[in-house]
Amino acid sequence: MKPTEKLHDLGQSLWLDNITRGLLDGGDIERYIDTHSVSGLTSNPSIFDAAIATGDYDESIRSASGKGLSNEEIFYGLAIADLQRAADLFAPIHERTNGVDGWVSLEVSPLLAYDTEKTVEAAKSLYARAQRDNLFIKIPGTPQGLAAIEECIASAVPVNVTLLFDANQYRAAADAYLRGIERRVASGLDPNVGCVASIFVSRWDVAVATSVPKELKNQIGLAVSQETYRAYRDVMESERFQRLANFGARAQRLLWASTKTKDPAASDTLYVVGLAAPFTINTMPNQTLDAFFDHGELGGALARDGGDCDAALQRFAKAGIDQKALALKLQDEGAASFATSWSDLLARIDSQLSAADETR
Repeated sequence: MKPTEKLHDLGQSLWLDNITRGLLDGGDIERYIDTHSVSGLTSNPSIFDAAIATGDYDESIRSASGKGLSNEEIFYGLAIADLQRAADLFAPIHERTNGVDGWVSLEVSPLLAYDTEKTVEAAKSLYARAQRDNLFIKIPGTPQGLAAIEECIASAVPVNVTLLFDANQYRAAADAYLRGIERRVASGLDPNVGCVASIFVSRWDVAVATSVPKELKNQIGLAVSQETYRAYRDVMESERFQRLANFGARAQRLLWASTKTKDPAASDTLYVVGLAAPFTINTMPNQTLDAFFDHGELGGALARDGGDCDAALQRFAKAGIDQKALALKLQDEGAASFATSWSDLLARIDSQLSAADETR
């Protein structure tokens, strides 16, 4: 039995953090489903920027160039077409698991990260346009994003809460989700609305790499994740959620994101082996997924009580790391990075359009 199958049997969903037209046309996503136990997919502007750079979308971009569409409209046309195809591939899994698994994700413009009203408007529009039940709309867990998440959940728009970095930010995202579900219950509406909360892991270790002693390298990401997993279990077992579950609500699942190892001296499966836990998701790029499939060794599952995370985080505190401040900094930097990737993506489409005009 392959390591990916063992991890899936443990109860964790393995999602692919990538999508390109080449992966779709070449049957690679179907292969990952069949051989690597992949049961979902995530995307972001950086992924689509790299995909468009391959040239696979040139013809589609040229076709759109004469329709008077903005670069953003062109992008969403390309992205939705790809994600509809991917959603259809995962639809049997979505149906078989009664909506627990088999999801794909599409992001609202990162430029809206601090605008609640426009985020809600964009999320509703994109979800309606995609016409796929198993499609999440990604919304960042910024303070403004949290209000948008509550409103979207209350409006039955499935949400992937992105850019979460620690237990406090996770709890805020869980609270936004529960408020949205509570509104639906109070209105007599179906409370079964899909949602995941995405915790970014590897950026922690990158952030402290030059600030901590060698013996603490590549440890804070896992320690913060253990603490967040404990908070996740607390929320699921709370009276507040149990009451909503009695009306038919589903848990907002915890998703591990940014799980590619950045330090070449560390194990290339560090954030897969270290984050195994039932009823969670690990979304990983091709390289990490293939590495774990090839030589991953599954250890024990995350401890319900967070294991030794308190002692580990205390060691980082003694080394001068302000965990709460760094989590806020990472979220702000993440939002800025996504906005830059978004601008790069639209600029790439612009250059493709210019090239199309020159060939006419």
